[in-house]
Amino acid sequence: MRKLILLSALILYCGNTMKAQLTKDEVLFEMNNKSEDYGVIAQNIWEFAEMGYLEEKSSSLLQKTLRDEGFTIKKGVAGIPTAFVAEYGSGAPVIAILGEYDALPGLSQKAVPEKSSADKEAGHGCGHHLFGTASAAAAIAVKDWMKAGNNKGTIRFYGCPAEEGGSGKVYMVRDGLFNDVDIALHWHPGAENEANAGAALANKSAKFRFYGISAHAAGAPEKGRSALDGVEAMNMMVNMMREHIPEEARIHYVITQGGKAPNVVPDFAEVYYYARHDKRDVVLDIFDRIAKAAEGAALGTGTTMDYELIGGTHELLPNLTLQKLMYDNLSKVGGISYTTDEIVFADKIAKTMGYDKADLETAETIQPYNTVGESSGSTDVGDVSFTVPTAGMGSATWVPGTPAHSWQAVAAGGTSIGKKGMMVAAKTLTLTAIDLLASEELVAKAKAEFLERRGSEFVYIPLLGDRPPALDYRK
Repeated sequence: MRKLILLSALILYCGNTMKAQLTKDEVLFEMNNKSEDYGVIAQNIWEFAEMGYLEEKSSSLLQKTLRDEGFTIKKGVAGIPTAFVAEYGSGAPVIAILGEYDALPGLSQKAVPEKSSADKEAGHGCGHHLFGTASAAAAIAVKDWMKAGNNKGTIRFYGCPAEEGGSGKVYMVRDGLFNDVDIALHWHPGAENEANAGAALANKSAKFRFYGISAHAAGAPEKGRSALDGVEAMNMMVNMMREHIPEEARIHYVITQGGKAPNVVPDFAEVYYYARHDKRDVVLDIFDRIAKAAEGAALGTGTTMDYELIGGTHELLPNLTLQKLMYDNLSKVGGISYTTDEIVFADKIAKTMGYDKADLETAETIQPYNTVGESSGSTDVGDVSFTVPTAGMGSATWVPGTPAHSWQAVAAGGTSIGKKGMMVAAKTLTLTAIDLLASEELVAKAKAEFLERRGSEFVYIPLLGDRPPALDYRK
């Protein structure tokens, strides 16, 4: 009888143990069950539409979501009120999942297939409401897997504000918040499903401010010195400089302030500049030449000038070990299919971009794997990638063919199309993190590639120097 009792106890123990070990399919099933909840969170952040370093509601909502799931929260990190780190587990490996949640100014848009303002200052033209939510969903799913199987390691969610020009992650890197991280994972909303080798342009930005003397533009013009003349002279010289920089380089600017009335000589004017290239040394050289143009413009117009560095990011360092793992997991997850209503919406969006109808096949399929990335925009993930092995992916949260930073992107991001693409990303990040937590060999291989690509002589120097976070750059 005693043997029978012991045998029954052993069977019960084994049964409970086996039940506790969640398979990947079970993890994905649970994520499907929570997809509506995550859709609500993403929609809330979409409606908040908070710009860089102003994401108080968005950051708080994500913090609460993770805290309620058992994560410990460190908020206000790196001197940034809306930045935070959420952590579960202990020991190695430490897997970081990056999340963003800032919106873009001037892109207010309703979730409709025609241009229609939502009467807000900003809109999620880069889909960061989806970015932050999917990354949080992945962190929670990995936590559930770790907890069920008593698996070792640490999963961290990094709440990263102000990616759009504010270089939020750079301050977090500079502050040492990634020093003990083994692997970093990220994703980005897009118009297709891909997990190719990453690439991004290094970037340095600044606001150049000119100070003149106000006067009546008709009654006493000789007494005035126009700050706007300084800005325009600078812009003219920079535009002439374009002929003498590498053709892959990019320079953009907007005049943020230029006076209030034509009959008043403006005593203050400001222009906001970006310089980009796929090599940070080239960016630094171009930026120095832009600054010299500003000095010359001030001298020539009888004004004075100073400038404030706003952002600065490294290019992206690829890691093919991680990237191939991410691609394989994205292929397992697959793309998305549209409902009838979604097709109607997508076709209308497609027509606004010059297409006859939406390319549904692109949303459904995974793009072929490429080991060489193509640089276009910039991201502060670049600085993370030079600190820790990093890999990312994109999913079709927008109607195929949609450019980022457009009203069409904002519109789709506020619909079920965006939320479906969001869950593709969340699942892919989850599977990839689980694979890394379960394999010391994979982590070691990624680290070895990282050290080889970065080079033994590399020393991290942030492009924005030692300035404090530019917390008011969107005010």
